[in-house]
Amino acid sequence: METKNPIIEKENVVIKFCGDSGDGIQLTGHQFSETAVLQGNEVVTFPDYPAEIRAPKGTIAGVSGFQLNIGAETVSTPGDTIDVLVAMNPAALKANFSYITEGTTIIVDIDTFTESNLQKIGENGDFFNKKEFEGLQIIKMPMTSMVKEALVELGLDNKTVLMTRNMVALGLAYWLFHQDISYTIEFLNKKFSKKPELAQANIIALQTGYNYGDTLQFIRSYRLHKAKTEPGTYRNINGNVATAWGLLAVAAKTGLKAFLGSYPITPASEILQEVEARRDIGAVAFQAEDEIAGIASAIGASFAGCFAFTSTSGPGLALKSEAINLAIMAELPLVIVDVQRGGPSTGLPTKTEQSDLLQALWGRNGESPIPVIAASSPANCFHYAYIAGKIALENMTPVLLLTDGFIANSSQKWKIQTIEELPEIQVRMIEQNANHYYPYERIEGTMIRKWAVPGMKGFEHRIGGLEHKEIYGGVSYDPQNHQEMVNQRAKKVENIANQISLQKIIGKEKGKLLVVGWGGTYGHILTAVQEFQKLGKDISYAHFNYINPLPRNTKEIFSNFEKILVCELNEGQFYRYLRSEFPQFNYKKFNKTQGFPFTVEEIKKAITKNLEE
Repeated sequence: METKNPIIEKENVVIKFCGDSGDGIQLTGHQFSETAVLQGNEVVTFPDYPAEIRAPKGTIAGVSGFQLNIGAETVSTPGDTIDVLVAMNPAALKANFSYITEGTTIIVDIDTFTESNLQKIGENGDFFNKKEFEGLQIIKMPMTSMVKEALVELGLDNKTVLMTRNMVALGLAYWLFHQDISYTIEFLNKKFSKKPELAQANIIALQTGYNYGDTLQFIRSYRLHKAKTEPGTYRNINGNVATAWGLLAVAAKTGLKAFLGSYPITPASEILQEVEARRDIGAVAFQAEDEIAGIASAIGASFAGCFAFTSTSGPGLALKSEAINLAIMAELPLVIVDVQRGGPSTGLPTKTEQSDLLQALWGRNGESPIPVIAASSPANCFHYAYIAGKIALENMTPVLLLTDGFIANSSQKWKIQTIEELPEIQVRMIEQNANHYYPYERIEGTMIRKWAVPGMKGFEHRIGGLEHKEIYGGVSYDPQNHQEMVNQRAKKVENIANQISLQKIIGKEKGKLLVVGWGGTYGHILTAVQEFQKLGKDISYAHFNYINPLPRNTKEIFSNFEKILVCELNEGQFYRYLRSEFPQFNYKKFNKTQGFPFTVEEIKKAITKNLEE
């Protein structure tokens, strides 16, 4: 016999909140993910923003979404399909038809399903009679009228009242998943500490939604198992914040002043905001008038002895290319963070892509080698930002760190590290008691020069963008000297391969098919590969974080497989790069440029095709 409200035990579940960009969807999803982490669950999120600042209200173009996968086991992706969809209007529901499957629970604000709103998406009053909804659990919740009634005694204006609808939806979602609402109540009291009437309104709306769950008849809810977590202090963190913290950690570890010279650009602006917020630890953030000024200020700060970095996205990276070459020629430490987005030109500002790889490798004039590394998850953006700083300072070179819109905006549970736990960094500053200083004299056995900064008496020197004489640094037009300096700059980057870890393989070290990925595709490819491995398929996986130079065992790994399938969110850039470096192997490619991450099912189909060929 069925109980009043059956409870389904789940290892993991996918929930998505969606509505107009003004409905507070991102805040709602963020609060749900924060609560899940605080209650001991694993979480991976996927915020999805509309490109328009304010698309017409109630249209599909204006739909904002926040998807999260929460569970007890390790969660690597935000999920392909949705278990619970919370749609604040008809456009939000229609935009997510393709993610609805048998068993999906749909929660809607039925008050918004008016004739005019349905007409905006080409529908009519028969909307819920569509075959997509057959057999689904649909909760038609009158959120708008509920919140108006609940807040009537507060005397708030209608606009303010309607802005609390997202808390009604969040409250019901907490009830469905047996989550504690106290964390969000604490958040609201803190957020609106100077406007207690707004805190009260949002808390009432939250409790209204939660209590509504108790009135539902025969509605299934979900109870998630707790994750097994090693001891430590954890928090929920997104890729942009993790990147900023990783760079700030470099400055804390070395004692250098952190300087960010940047220009706001989607989806990288949050890095600038996060560094600006850390003035309390001495960080300096300079918001420049354009991309060129941003990197130029960072180069100036590096010349002056700061740990300097700049952040941007694809169009901004193109503008910074000339200044990157100046840092290469001057051999100054600098980290350039490129949060990739859909292109070309302004392209898809709020969508993800991996199409800046070839620009990162070769998008500059002349022979201008630069180390390139790529983060692969929201949490490890911290690690690779730190490693980028370490490589830059220890080798006196600019380093390009690639992330992307997906991992930059997504969040994940992250174990907080202390500064003492982080790898040591050797700063190449000239010793004060040195008896001489030549700016391009190499440390014995390396191609690395030492660093002297203005104000160090006796170490005055000249550097710049013109070719310089070997060791001494004066301007030189000698052809043999130019050849030698080109060789030295290239060799310095090549030598970094001896500093980075060997490439690892998930699965057997020899076999039929090796799946290869890089950057933010890690979680989706890993999930797909592991499903095949559990079935006993002859498949292994290598995911690259070090792009230039490649790990020194790359050729050896590739030689052990019959076929190499390269999966990436572009039209084959890493595929082309690998073929140019190691042309002797049998490469295949699987690509997507739709502004969205891979789905696990897409990768599984590509793997199946290559296994069967």
